[in-house]
Amino acid sequence: MNGIELSRAYFQAFGAPMLEQDFPELKPLLAVGLLGSGSECFGYDDEISRDHDFEPGFCIFLPGEDLVDRPTAFRLERAYAKLPREFMGLKRGLMAPVGGARRGVLRTREFFTDLVGTPDGHLSNDAWLHTPENALAEAANGELFFDGLGEVTALRQRLAVYPEDIRRKKLAGQLLLMAQSGQYNYRRCLSHGEKGAAQLAVAEFVRSTMSAVFLLNRRYQPYYKWSFRAMRELPRLSLEAELLEYLLTTDNEEAMAEAKADVIEGIAADVIDELMEQGLTRASCGELEKHAYSINDGIQDGEIRIRHILSAV
Repeated sequence: MNGIELSRAYFQAFGAPMLEQDFPELKPLLAVGLLGSGSECFGYDDEISRDHDFEPGFCIFLPGEDLVDRPTAFRLERAYAKLPREFMGLKRGLMAPVGGARRGVLRTREFFTDLVGTPDGHLSNDAWLHTPENALAEAANGELFFDGLGEVTALRQRLAVYPEDIRRKKLAGQLLLMAQSGQYNYRRCLSHGEKGAAQLAVAEFVRSTMSAVFLLNRRYQPYYKWSFRAMRELPRLSLEAELLEYLLTTDNEEAMAEAKADVIEGIAADVIDELMEQGLTRASCGELEKHAYSINDGIQDGEIRIRHILSAV
């Protein structure tokens, strides 16, 4: 049983009866589910994940104080705190984890403001370009068990994917970094005898490639420690994850360096094929840099298009 399944079962066993019996008039105003921070909200939890911040629990999202006032919210907090502290062999902690409460009674506006800087899911161009992608992933992950008002559902839908011009701007920047680090700087560092710097170039290429692949899949990239796992589950270019892992985990001796340079070019070719399939580029070459500028030229919003190509990375 993973964390979302555990949360749903705990809610059905104790949370739903508590709301029905003690807060019947309040339930239509609430949303309940499991989302936000933690591997369990992505479905990535395992036995190792249970060493910290893993426990039975769920999130109860409240609308504004005009609908649910503070005394009522306090009564709901107390009722949640009194729910059984052990379920299926797991215990709820007595204190909130570092970083604040992840479960329990939460104000919808405050929860999403803390994550993405907006209480209602409406982001400006600047916010879309610069809000950390892992925060957007946490706003869109997990599962709602029910949503009485539909407020949380609507908010999550507004944040579900990047607007197309934002996606293109971010993709253009990542492709340019892929070109600089992989197609240019990797060999150049080796020619200087700088094997350590060459591996840094590889790391930059891997990071930018992963970001580009998530953008091509219209998915947010989660926190780095889950990125490879998430990438392997993508419908497009998921096999590149194994090649990227190979680049990171091999040395830069002469024979291996040649093989790695070939892998880099192969990954670049695969990405370019996907760009062309999605109709994102008009360039027709193997140079990622030219495709980056072609994608940027295709941005419809002039204010976004004229920004520096690396302004979103």
